[in-house]
Amino acid sequence: MTTCPHRAAPPLAPPAVLSARPYRSRGTARDHHPTTEPRRPRRPRAGCAGGPGRDPRDGLSARFAHRLVEVLTGARPSGQLLRHTTLDCYGQLSALVRAGTLRGTRGGERPRLGPVHDRSPAPGAVEACVRVDLGSRHHMVAFRLEPRGPSGQWQCTAVEAR
Repeated sequence: MTTCPHRAAPPLAPPAVLSARPYRSRGTARDHHPTTEPRRPRRPRAGCAGGPGRDPRDGLSARFAHRLVEVLTGARPSGQLLRHTTLDCYGQLSALVRAGTLRGTRGGERPRLGPVHDRSPAPGAVEACVRVDLGSRHHMVAFRLEPRGPSGQWQCTAVEAR
């Protein structure tokens, strides 16, 4: 019996070479190809705060803007932001609440917040502003956040609303 030269089986690699390569396995046949680069972890959704390798400021200004607008419209008492503000800023916030800057909606309309625009003018500061729609009126709320105290907790150091 003679064998055909173009039907010969290719030589097999030694088992040690095959087992040294890592494989990705996700359950489908097309993903079972060998790879030499490590897998990168999936990035958490934008709405999730924290996580490894994430900046702790991510989403901070948006979360604070929502709480601040709730206080300014009367949905929350101003005391709930006391530990998140400096003493001077709490005085500014109290004056805005007393003046009723974001109150006076007719028919109990809920405020709608636009996107929160924030910038970091210095490594230890975040300045942000947000447009608030209350019925037919539009307001702007601006604030500044800085890490304060021995723990470095972010606190609001200035607030303004018009």
